[in-house]
Parts: sequence; structure tokens; C-alpha cells
Amino acid sequence: MPSACRSAAQSGAQRSQPNGKRWKGHKDQCAWDVYSGQQAVNCRFWAQYTGRAMSPAPANKPPTIDPPAAARWARHLPQGGSPWLHEEVGRRMEDRLQWIKTAPRSWADWSPLRGGLEAHALVARRYPDATALVIEPEPVLASATRAALAAPWWRRWQGAQPQFDAAPPEAGVDLLWANMALHMAAEPEALIARWHRLVATDGFLMFSGFGPDTVRELRALYRRLGWPPASHEFTDMHDWGDMLVAAGFAEPVMDMERVVLTWPTPEAALAELRTLGRNLHPARFAGLRGRAWRAALGQALGDLAHQPANEGRIALTFEIIYGHAFKPAPRVALAAESALSLREMREMLKRGRAQ
Repeated sequence: MPSACRSAAQSGAQRSQPNGKRWKGHKDQCAWDVYSGQQAVNCRFWAQYTGRAMSPAPANKPPTIDPPAAARWARHLPQGGSPWLHEEVGRRMEDRLQWIKTAPRSWADWSPLRGGLEAHALVARRYPDATALVIEPEPVLASATRAALAAPWWRRWQGAQPQFDAAPPEAGVDLLWANMALHMAAEPEALIARWHRLVATDGFLMFSGFGPDTVRELRALYRRLGWPPASHEFTDMHDWGDMLVAAGFAEPVMDMERVVLTWPTPEAALAELRTLGRNLHPARFAGLRGRAWRAALGQALGDLAHQPANEGRIALTFEIIYGHAFKPAPRVALAAESALSLREMREMLKRGRAQ
């Protein structure tokens, strides 16, 4: 690792949290790809992703997600607000909006109750003149999302409130904000295609999610004890870039960083992990665990704190992937027969008249 990157990685800031958790984040200007441990260090803040030809994914390629389990998690109502880590990732992703100079006229937040209510407020503050919409794909979360984002009557004069039930404009929104959702989707290609339909021509998608190095210590612990997988496999950012290109997005830009969370006790670690997701691996343990297993897990997690680098605390790594991509004007495929939606036809005719 180059010395500049090493110093940036080793000097990550630490912040104390009310629940006794500490946070260590590698500095943003030093992003590196750790999905296989074999990629070279890249110290550029934005690394331009050059699209590769999309090839069929093998059956065992991530994500290794059980669809029914993913559906149950999607309907799970977050307790106590948005997860702290999701809010932190949202804050960092919102800071990346400074690199995009075009201010959207409209934007939509995809599932903000789990993605981050504070992050929603940051984006709304950045674009105060833009029409804000909330898209909650799970009906069971709609009322809780509305209650969490609705401002009390004495604050409504401060600005426009987000629209909950309004359908996106026919032409789409200029910005679709999707924080920490893609890594829990059983069919990420289908989700990205749905996002593409919601984005207006020349608009852009901004998203984030977990990468393959997430909870690597926990997965290694499960392997060492001979247990089934501790989590499903997370998709590499290059594969996400392929999916974006295949869905019709252009110029995807991807970068990543690692965040290490630490806790004083196994109970505190497990409590926070429950807010971040579930093990969706098809080969996960199928039944209920007993007290003996729970005690063994607590003991194994406690042993992690005794590693010299952990300073007596349980430490787990989370790989955070950030990405954005623009939606170009539709093009007619060169084929004997081509199918276009009415919206795409209107866009092509409009651009033809403008030229």
C-alpha cells in the first residue's frame, strides 16, 4: 500500500457514540477495492468506471440471497428510527452531491425510513427549491414513513413538505436517491431497471450499499467454528457497474471505503447488527438456535476483542460502496424490429425538434 494511503487509512477519525460504540472511518480521499484482497490501491477520490461488456452471471455469483427471506426483511418495520450506520453513509453520500453541478428540479427518496431520515433532510436542505417525493415500495412501511417525515404544523412554513402519495412525474425525476437498499435485493438487476424507469432523461441515480468485505471477521468466525454462512455474499462494485450499464445508465462512477464499528460487548454488537439487516443466505441455518449456541457465539465474539489491534473491543468491518450514474437519451436499437415505450418515443421526438 502506498505510504499516502497507509497513513490515511491508519489515521481514520474516531467518534464516541451515546451507546458506547466507537467509529473508525478511513479518509475519503483514499479509497481502495478490497472485494478480493487483490486489487491495487486507488487514491483518487472519484475513480471513473469504464463499462465492460455485460456477461451472464453464473448461478453461484453474488448476491446469494433467498428471495422469501429478502421479502420478509423488506417488510420489517425499523425500530427506533433509521440505523445509525445508514445515516452516516447517507451523510457521506450527500457530501458527494457537491461534485454534481446541475441542481435537480425534482428528486425522489427510495425507502427513506430504512435508508436514513436524517440523510433525507440533508438532501432536502441542499435542494430547497426542488420537488421532493418519497417512494416506499413496501406498503406496510408507508404509514410509518409518512409519520416520521411529516413536519409538525408549526414548522411547515419553513419549506415544502415531501409528497408521499404523488406518482413520479411522467418524465421521471432528476435525482433518485437510494441509500443502503441494493445489497438486500434478491434481484438487483430488476431493482436497478426499476430505478432506471423512475429517472428522467439526463437525470441521475445516487445509491450506496454494502460490499463483499462486509463483516468479514464474523464470516471468518463462522467458518472457523464450522457453522453455516453468517451472511449472504455481497456484490462487488464492478458487477453493480455492469448492471447499471445493462439497465441503460451511462457513465457510472463507483468508489468505496471501509468503516470499522466497535462495541464493548457481544450484546451491543448483536443489537446493532439486527438493525442493519438479516442473514439472507439460502444455506443459512434453517432452524431455531438454542441457548448453548448463543453462548458460544457470545464467547467467540468476545474473543475478537482480545486481538491486539482491537483495544479490548469487538470490531467488525463494513465495506461501503457508493455509486452514481446518469440516464442518457434513449436510442433506437439497430434491429429488424425495435420496441420503444411511449415515454421514450416522446423524448426522441422532443430532442429531434430541438436539434
